[in-house]
Amino acid sequence: MFTLKSLFFGERSVTKVAGLFGSCAGAEEAARTLLDGSTLTASQITVLGPPNGETERRAILNHAIAPEARGLRRTSIRAHVMMGGLGMLTGGVLFAFLAGSGGAPGMLADPGIGVGALLGLMAGAALAIRLDQGYVIEVVGRTLEHGGWAVVARPKDPEQTHQVVASLRSGSERIVRSL
Repeated sequence: MFTLKSLFFGERSVTKVAGLFGSCAGAEEAARTLLDGSTLTASQITVLGPPNGETERRAILNHAIAPEARGLRRTSIRAHVMMGGLGMLTGGVLFAFLAGSGGAPGMLADPGIGVGALLGLMAGAALAIRLDQGYVIEVVGRTLEHGGWAVVARPKDPEQTHQVVASLRSGSERIVRSL
């Protein structure tokens, strides 16, 4: 299925959804309900609890929420290429508009397109580092530090995302999600 996200992101699961719970029983029940009542597979659902001293919090969170390594490379390349191209196109259109109205001399074409490409590449970098997932990691991490539990789901399409949010809404204290 083609989505706008697929132009910029190379991961199989772009969106991460986490339901936050006060108890282990609540989180495990929500995970079972989610697995039974949706098209997600067990590999797309993770239950996280308070760190037990053997496992470092960052390692748990990065494994459960962070993008897949190969997908991250593809995301970086796609985001930079698409946003750089869009920036160049925008710079070219802006130059053409200014040149057509008599406001820009011809020698500004290269800098205009170059600056557009540079701004596009910077926007591509912002997409590639996935700040939206950093927010989910931070909120889930704070919940775990305070003794809470989380059910993290990695839906692969908008339909699964809707299923996850609908399922987790009934029993969780809070739901956080990335793009």
